[in-house]
Amino acid sequence: MDIAIGSDDLGFAMKSAIAAHLRTLGHEVIDFGCHDPEPVDYPDVAIDVARAVAAGRFERAILVCGTGIGMAITANKVPGVRAASVSDPYSAERARKSNNAQVLCLGSRVVGEQVALLLVDHWLASEFAGGGSARKVAKIDALDDARRDAPTGRTGADPRAGPPGRRPG
Repeated sequence: MDIAIGSDDLGFAMKSAIAAHLRTLGHEVIDFGCHDPEPVDYPDVAIDVARAVAAGRFERAILVCGTGIGMAITANKVPGVRAASVSDPYSAERARKSNNAQVLCLGSRVVGEQVALLLVDHWLASEFAGGGSARKVAKIDALDDARRDAPTGRTGADPRAGPPGRRPG
């Protein structure tokens, strides 16, 4: 499988270890950077990787920063992408099985290298189970579709406004 991978400077060493691990498992790894430990802003890398996933160029991707949270927040802004920041095997598995997450986000300051490799293995071994989760993931997909169609990228009215046609008091 072709897997996109990317990191900021805080995740550089862990990303390199994960890429090597993936190659030993027979995967083709496409590295979106960073390519050295010089400072880089994680949104720049996350956006490029997430857009490649959304475009269908990659079925799976891995992003690494200090916590995994910033990468996940950024990647989830791209319609069609479901990214999950995980730090334990159960969450790594459920990110895929329950949420159909195509992007795994890891924090180099949260988990060590051996745990990160374990999380990658659990996530890669998991497939979307559908079942009761299919309805929920379909709702996420519908939200993404609405965001794609909205000229401003924002949909939905102010929740304080009440039912449509009614103005706040």
